[in-house]
Amino acid sequence: MNTSAGRSVGADSAQPFVEAVEIPAGGWIFNARVAGPADGRPVLFLHGFPQTSASWTAQLLGLARAGYRAIAFDQRGYSPGARPPQESAYGRDELVGDVIAVLDALGSTRVDLVGHDWGGALAWQVAGLHPERLRTLTVVSTPHPAALTAAVRDDATGQREQSSYIRLFRTRGVAEEKLLADDAAYLRAAFASLPTEVTERYLAVLREPGALTGALNWYRAVDPKVLRDIGDIATPTLYVWSDRDPAFGRAAAEATADSITGPYRFEVLADVDHWVPENGAQALTGLLLEHLAAFADQG
Repeated sequence: MNTSAGRSVGADSAQPFVEAVEIPAGGWIFNARVAGPADGRPVLFLHGFPQTSASWTAQLLGLARAGYRAIAFDQRGYSPGARPPQESAYGRDELVGDVIAVLDALGSTRVDLVGHDWGGALAWQVAGLHPERLRTLTVVSTPHPAALTAAVRDDATGQREQSSYIRLFRTRGVAEEKLLADDAAYLRAAFASLPTEVTERYLAVLREPGALTGALNWYRAVDPKVLRDIGDIATPTLYVWSDRDPAFGRAAAEATADSITGPYRFEVLADVDHWVPENGAQALTGLLLEHLAAFADQG
């Protein structure tokens, strides 16, 4: 990995073994966190809504201790240097393009890719469209788009109601006002299981000019029909779902297996909510290390 692509801007004071860097890629500058030896096997992490790369801190440190080079970047809309105002700038091709541009900037021909929530949805897209760039895939929470679509269409699954919040998020202006009203009460309720200092860290980013709109534009610009056109996944895949996730139900999680043609492992974390990287940190890190070790010879 060409570490010269990341410009150091100082160590993350909360985690002295995690370094804060900037990654110039695709005409943008992405804030990122990295840990582990520079020549370690690269693992790239994609965060979800409405979080940042900080959500992966436990995994960055866990993988670094095992000798991996772990990288997580604040994605489009979240990084101040990658926050275009146009809604059209947040389509599927643009988001996938960011991942490929970051890989190129880091000098990584192939990586192990890990994604949670929207980062998981994006990881499925990268695996479907650019399988040659991946050694392994790990998706946390988010079912394969075909499985999720089928579950939404089946009234018996309850997934349509679980996904109903998306209507609000796609409503321009109204969503921004509601999510930040009353000292961001809506978002605070969503983050209720996380430590207060973690919630404040995320809210500080979302209150930056254009940040919340950029984050919501992921919902507004991406066509669900386009997301479904990636087909089956042949990359060795670990899918981790938690049984207290209010956004994704069991039906879509279990049906994800039908869209995987390569080696596949499905793990359920009991009594863990949607914020798996933080609230299921130890279990997730352990599963991820096992998955990476199982495919150490992928080249």
